Amino acid sequence: MDGVAVLQDGFGRIGDLVHGVLDGVGEDELTARLGPEANTIAWLVWHLARVEDAQVADVAGTEQVWTADGFAERFGLPFGTDATGYGQSPDEVAQVRVEADLLRAYADATRAATDAYLRRLSEEDLGRVIDERWDPPVTVGVRLVSVLGDVLEHAGQAAFVKGVVTSRS
Repeated sequence: MDGVAVLQDGFGRIGDLVHGVLDGVGEDELTARLGPEANTIAWLVWHLARVEDAQVADVAGTEQVWTADGFAERFGLPFGTDATGYGQSPDEVAQVRVEADLLRAYADATRAATDAYLRRLSEEDLGRVIDERWDPPVTVGVRLVSVLGDVLEHAGQAAFVKGVVTSRS
């Protein structure tokens, strides 16, 4: 198995995780907070999809699904279209109030765009340097592993929040 196949497998797991989190949850669960400044399921799923979308589109040289497929308008969030959730305040986290079906649709569309990019990626592409501001410079492969790790972490956090919130009901 080569590096591209490993990335395809890793990114392929995200959809099942996100669907598992979103299945059977309503607005109360999506927006519940475990503490006054804690992230909600809605924000975590939106954020993980935004991070994957923005980072993979940047590496792939494509437009983000968020804008290309009209998700920015459909979500109607009070943030700029370039917002991914990074550095947002607890008040901004609370403003992500959308239905599970819309979150699922955006995560699925992002997943499809990532899959399309990974299908055309070669093993040699993984070593291409895309950011020389770091030591060592960041390659395509390193960036994709970083994105995968971040997205999986947030999916796990969302699953944890769902477990706590649904056990309370």
